[in-house]
Amino acid sequence: MNQIIDKGHFKPDNNFHIEIGNAISEIPYIETIPKASKLKQYFIKQKYRFQFFVSLFVAIIFIAIFFYHVQTNKAQEKLSKDLLKNYSLTTLYHEKNLDSTKTNKSNFVIENPFVIGMIKIAKINLNYPILSESNSDLLKISLCRFAGPMPNEVGNLCIAGHNYVDNKFFSRLAELNKNDTIEIYDLAGKKITYFVTDKYEVNPSDLSCTNQDTNQSKVITLLTCNNVNGKRTVVKAIEK
Repeated sequence: MNQIIDKGHFKPDNNFHIEIGNAISEIPYIETIPKASKLKQYFIKQKYRFQFFVSLFVAIIFIAIFFYHVQTNKAQEKLSKDLLKNYSLTTLYHEKNLDSTKTNKSNFVIENPFVIGMIKIAKINLNYPILSESNSDLLKISLCRFAGPMPNEVGNLCIAGHNYVDNKFFSRLAELNKNDTIEIYDLAGKKITYFVTDKYEVNPSDLSCTNQDTNQSKVITLLTCNNVNGKRTVVKAIEK
């Protein structure tokens, strides 16, 4: 009876388990991912590849715009420097004209000069010619007379300028504070120093800052855009 029982029951030992484990490990791996999953992975890879190329294209566009902006600003800055030379020549002719008038040798008169003066603000390292009138093309070149009299005359001379992010034209105008100085040169080369009295912001449609009622004083109003909130930054200064 015991022999029959022994023959009917198999009792594996430890060596048997080891041999079975080795045999299983030698079975080659067969990939069982369904075809649908492979197709899905393919489209995911294509999606990421497409996003990469789109991002690369956008980055190239932004870099090109940046370098174009830099080159444009350099050209504008060079033109402004050339206009400063123009201002020096205009001043020279103006002085000669005054001398000629005194000696009655000539009646030479400069009418409607393109450059009417120069503005210097040491605190923000600003030095630009003032153009005689204001329009979209001239505002790309330099600061422009927006309203009011010629430089250093009685009234409210309003000077407008673009606010460039790379510290060109009036981009640092907001750094001025009360009692900071602004120097204005006229066509005769005469300099008058103005002292800042106020700084504030207005809506683009608000032109009250150009009012010419100055009580016979010489006033300077500087205007530029606030690129953050879309308002206008206004700086007022007066001769003391």
